[in-house]
Amino acid sequence: MALRITFAGLLLALACGPAAAGDLSWSLPADASPAQVDGALQRLGSELLQSPALTDAQRSHALLATGRYAQAQATIQGVRTALLAANDTAAAQRWVPMLLLATAGDADATAYTRAFHAAFNGLDDVAAVQADAALSVDPATVRAQLAQALAAQADAATLPDAAALELVQLQAVLRAQSRAAALAPALLAAEEQRRFVIDDTLRIPAAEGVVLSAQLARPRAATAPLPAAMLFTIYTDPPKNRLKMLLAAAHGYAGIVVDARGKGQGTGTIAPYEHDGEDANAAIDWVSRQAWNDGRVAMYGGSYEGFTAWAAARHHHPALKTIVPYVAAIPGQGVPMENNVFLSANYGWAFYVTNGPMLDTATYAQRARWSQLGRRWYTSGRSYRQIDQIDGTPNPWLQRWLAHPSYDAYWQAMVPYGEQFADIRIPVLTITGYYDDGQISALQYVREHLRHRPDADHTLLIGPYDHSGAQSALKPMQLRGYALDPVAQFDTPALTFQWLDHVLRGAPRPALVPDRVNYQLMGADRWGHAPSLQAAAGSYRRFHLSAARASADGYHHLQEQAPPPGQLRQTVDLADRNEMRHGYYPFPIVAAKDTADTALSFASEPFSTPMDLVGSFSGDLKVRINKRDLDFTVTLYELMADGRRMQLSYFMGRASHVRDPAKRQLLQPAQWTHLPFDRTRMVARRLAAGSRLLVKVDVLKDAMHQVNHGTGRDVSDETVADAGAPLQVEWHSDSVVTVPLRTAPSP
Repeated sequence: MALRITFAGLLLALACGPAAAGDLSWSLPADASPAQVDGALQRLGSELLQSPALTDAQRSHALLATGRYAQAQATIQGVRTALLAANDTAAAQRWVPMLLLATAGDADATAYTRAFHAAFNGLDDVAAVQADAALSVDPATVRAQLAQALAAQADAATLPDAAALELVQLQAVLRAQSRAAALAPALLAAEEQRRFVIDDTLRIPAAEGVVLSAQLARPRAATAPLPAAMLFTIYTDPPKNRLKMLLAAAHGYAGIVVDARGKGQGTGTIAPYEHDGEDANAAIDWVSRQAWNDGRVAMYGGSYEGFTAWAAARHHHPALKTIVPYVAAIPGQGVPMENNVFLSANYGWAFYVTNGPMLDTATYAQRARWSQLGRRWYTSGRSYRQIDQIDGTPNPWLQRWLAHPSYDAYWQAMVPYGEQFADIRIPVLTITGYYDDGQISALQYVREHLRHRPDADHTLLIGPYDHSGAQSALKPMQLRGYALDPVAQFDTPALTFQWLDHVLRGAPRPALVPDRVNYQLMGADRWGHAPSLQAAAGSYRRFHLSAARASADGYHHLQEQAPPPGQLRQTVDLADRNEMRHGYYPFPIVAAKDTADTALSFASEPFSTPMDLVGSFSGDLKVRINKRDLDFTVTLYELMADGRRMQLSYFMGRASHVRDPAKRQLLQPAQWTHLPFDRTRMVARRLAAGSRLLVKVDVLKDAMHQVNHGTGRDVSDETVADAGAPLQVEWHSDSVVTVPLRTAPSP
């Protein structure tokens, strides 16, 4: 959950906007001293200030970078006023460090203190906590980013305007955050105590003698018991979690953050996923019996915290009144495996959360280690179960998870499963994104809840966000090459507390979620609302994967009429570790063009009118192979009239589990079989007239996933020695994909 302001988030809020001018002169020796760097950036800022095209944000950065504080103060005030007028309070408060520097300049601490109080005295509690978060950004992160940006311009004699603006912005932010780090902590601590009653030493009894640690904040002005807004997390980071509980208190709740067992100052053995439901339920019970609580508890939060909200809901405590999970994980159905295929993308996570009572950020930050591990394992040909031996450090949690390659009782005990969803009667608001890696889990909660309880009070909000953006107060407006529609911007924490106010205090339903399904229609710059996923889709169209090749561009036909019988063949040497097959992952989301790769590619005819694609695609592939199993991918794209390719959705999974993630059903070699699949990503996109649908089908084989050699044994135990004869796959023209597609309404 987002109040934790990262440096990237801070820069996003302070974004410069369009570039200002042409190339600017630049000179900085490779071994420049700090004084030389400062001088070069001051000269660069002065040159930028000569441009009449600067935005107010750009001018503010240049003025601060050149030490022209009085002018900067007025300009920054104007930027903040404009943001507040646009009701963007969170972004406005991220300018507070700059404002304090501009107001106090380089004077002593007394001037900074005066500026601090002048700024904070005009803020309500929510804005004060947002400003608190902005002032808490570590200047070391900014300094490293500035050093990286300077290194990128080594030996340059001129700078493009965008690079110049970035350097000046970083210099301004570094000055502001360095000043804040030196002078603001004591002021912030006093401000927090003035506004809130804080207890960061709570201890909560749980099962088996375990004690959980927690921290609590309440509005000091409160005179009666309050409903509690609770986060239950394995991400024990006291300063960041403190800001989260303060934000809840600022919204008028008893904000409490509870650490998972073994984390923080608690007791017990750290065990990701395994005890969080019962422990969160114990925490709810304890909170509901405290004098400061009115007997009502809400849970909220993202990723792991979204999972713990669902894990607690499984226990049906009467005090739990609503949950707001964002990008919520389902252990065993999204992480550490998806559709029964184990992924290596987040291999280091287990060390990050289990190496001690706090987070092991040093180990998790070893990017070269983690990025190279998959390739090292892949080229070694060793079994996936031995990947930790290749890394050199035992990974007992991975080994524990690998012992459960099916979605068996181990995983099923962690969150609601099957008919257990029917007993969840509390209101739920799910938030996720089209490009959230965890969307497959978040949507599974939605579908299962509504399948087992059709009248469930469950609301979905989904848009063009990744895992981080869906949780954030401020969404990046560029995501992997895709430019978000302006209307896609919203504040996730703000929406969370609007929902809590609606459920717990009778406030109106948040305007952004007037119906059960609420989606941002990419390319149309509008939100859509519907009473169900089916209604949001409108209609579905079936496309056959024809074996016939279109002569003009080399694609096979993706057509609605049944094609003549035929099949396409692929031969895959599973022992060849120099080859990696088609990459389904949406990076970039928008590519300049489609490129030929190992996949079979099928393209539709161009659409004559704009079409709305809202929902998740599905399919039924008719295949014949010479082995007992395979892993495969199906990726759906928009192929635009100008040649660009936009990824819309994908399926990645194991053939032997497509019918049932809990039970493996091996294929019979040399026999035709159907592979029905539907656990794909939801998307909402207006396809332009002239665009085509593009479907790519391939065998999954790369360094970031297990390699399924097709023996029928546990895939984790297969090695390159099990590759045997090359995999032969025949894809029959009876194969179909079903796409939610309807004609777009006239403007």
